[in-house]
Amino acid sequence: MSDPTDDARRDLLVTPAELHDILQTQALAGDGPRTRVLDVRWTLAQPSGHSDYRSGHIPGAVYVDLESELSAHGGAELGRHPLPGGEALTHSARRWGLHPDDSVVAYDGGGNLASARLWWLLRDAGFDRVRLLDGALPAWIGAGFALETTEPSPDPGTVILTPGHLPTLALEDVGQFAQEHVLFDVRAPERYRGDVEPMDPIAGHIPGAINLPTSENLDDAGRFLPTEALRARFSLEAATGSGVGFSCGSGITASHALFAFALTGGNGALFPGSWSQWANTPDMPVATGSTP
Repeated sequence: MSDPTDDARRDLLVTPAELHDILQTQALAGDGPRTRVLDVRWTLAQPSGHSDYRSGHIPGAVYVDLESELSAHGGAELGRHPLPGGEALTHSARRWGLHPDDSVVAYDGGGNLASARLWWLLRDAGFDRVRLLDGALPAWIGAGFALETTEPSPDPGTVILTPGHLPTLALEDVGQFAQEHVLFDVRAPERYRGDVEPMDPIAGHIPGAINLPTSENLDDAGRFLPTEALRARFSLEAATGSGVGFSCGSGITASHALFAFALTGGNGALFPGSWSQWANTPDMPVATGSTP
């Protein structure tokens, strides 16, 4: 009998060779549901990856702007990357050419730290047929597959997205949640400890949060660790998927950790505002150092 997590991995990840075969078959198939490839090139240091995308991307891939399409805009009290509303996300997805019966494969410039945000948003909005390219763009290039520089202009899609299908944590609840359940803070250890804080006004972490850097869910090539290795990274209590939350700087890389958790069969909750919302809210308690 197969391990259910094997099925989860197949449902969530695609290899470069598998994607190449899908695109080759699709090119011959004509009309009908498609696999839409979406390029989410973004980093904190370079929020717009459009120029990198134009210099070379997977053939047919549509560029997705994380700052304008995968985030809303508001005051600092909402955090740096609030979740977009359903109408805005639907508008963006239609620009990408997405139809209700299509599938999505998303990737970014390395590690899928940004493209996991798209994975989470689509699933939260009721669109389940979305996978990540394991190893992201470097894996595609390493496999010897071609890039293109032409930017496609897909016909508008017809999908309707309705957020609210996945669990989230609100600011007013997350502090108590961290005391009573498992809240993973997936930022780099130096930010968790409060040694440095390059983005937000206060350094440290939510009291009770446990540091589990999401970058350590990847191997040296930027691929997700095997399922058993990922399962070992999460505590036995967390492995059940009950009472587990994820926080980061502004809700982006927490989605990546949620994806890694999903590979083990887990189903955690996202704190969308993450540290950027907590640190910009007056009178919130702050912990520093290596312990929760």
